[in-house]
Amino acid sequence: AEAEQAVADGATELDMVLNIGRLRSGQVDAVREDIAAVVEAGHAHDVPVKVIFETALLDDAQKEAACRASAEAGADYVKTSTGFAGGGATLPDVRLMRANSPETVQVKASGGVRDVDTLLAMLAEGVTRIGTSSTSALLAEARERLAAGTLVVPEPADTLDTPEPDSLY
Repeated sequence: AEAEQAVADGATELDMVLNIGRLRSGQVDAVREDIAAVVEAGHAHDVPVKVIFETALLDDAQKEAACRASAEAGADYVKTSTGFAGGGATLPDVRLMRANSPETVQVKASGGVRDVDTLLAMLAEGVTRIGTSSTSALLAEARERLAAGTLVVPEPADTLDTPEPDSLY
């Protein structure tokens, strides 16, 4: 009902947080059905649907199950977080999400992307959208690096697999 109302009110995209409690309890079918209901409401009006996982609250097996449920339900995107449950996008999480989602499902990294190196590493891992509150700083840094000829997307194998101790990845 909420998704239908959002579309009626003019939403051009729908973001939904999957039912974390049900997923963590192993009720993947119920999670898939919930996602499918939102997808049906959105797709009936050509409105794409993003499914938010809150990756900081899930283990890898649950993230993999969330990817499968989202894809099977017809979601357009899987997304790391809202930014309100702690944590944010990490390279291991977006790598796992990309590896466990078909190419028809895009990956959005949200939260924790505050510098160009992290942004580029996320893109190298197959992320197609970034959610950040640091847009101005990212654009300024990107312009500087573009002018210096140092703005290069790394190959996936060259991404930041071993973060520094104080790293946000």
